[in-house]
Amino acid sequence: MTDREEFLEIFRTHVTRPGSEKLLDWMDSKTDFFSAPASTRFHGACEGGLCAHSLNVYRVLHGTFFTPDEDSEETFAICALLHDLCKVGCYKKTFRNVKDDATGKWEKVPSYQFDDPLPYGHGEKSVYIANGFIRLTREEAMAIRWHMGFSGDEDKRLVGQALQQYPLAFALSVADMEATYFLEKEES
Repeated sequence: MTDREEFLEIFRTHVTRPGSEKLLDWMDSKTDFFSAPASTRFHGACEGGLCAHSLNVYRVLHGTFFTPDEDSEETFAICALLHDLCKVGCYKKTFRNVKDDATGKWEKVPSYQFDDPLPYGHGEKSVYIANGFIRLTREEAMAIRWHMGFSGDEDKRLVGQALQQYPLAFALSVADMEATYFLEKEES
């Protein structure tokens, strides 16, 4: 099963609220979500990296933090699979020069450049986009908004307050970091 197929299966199985099929159709047919990288040079800096990263975050979030009798499958799927929705349409294919260690010669290699057509922030942009299709709960919105945890540029007091008030935000932040720094290889 491809990453795209797995993403679609998880989403369609667990996300059933009004507007979810329109969101999925938009992601699949009108954006580069399934082909975009997750970053320009680091985790998931390859074609399909954004989808693969979202699946890794889902696996970690669900596998580590999900409690069947207490948590919502739909909420966990929404938060993990849509947390980086803000990255659609932001990566442009380009080239960069890299020195070949064996030959000492510079080579032009494919790369990505970040160019955000809607500079609305990171987590808040993902919330904004998702809410255009489905109604997020406050907990989901806060988890997606604050998924960068303390690694973002925000006032650390606000980050701490959000993570304390919304435990799912903390869990999503941890899952995102584990996926990024332990599951996905860094490229230079």
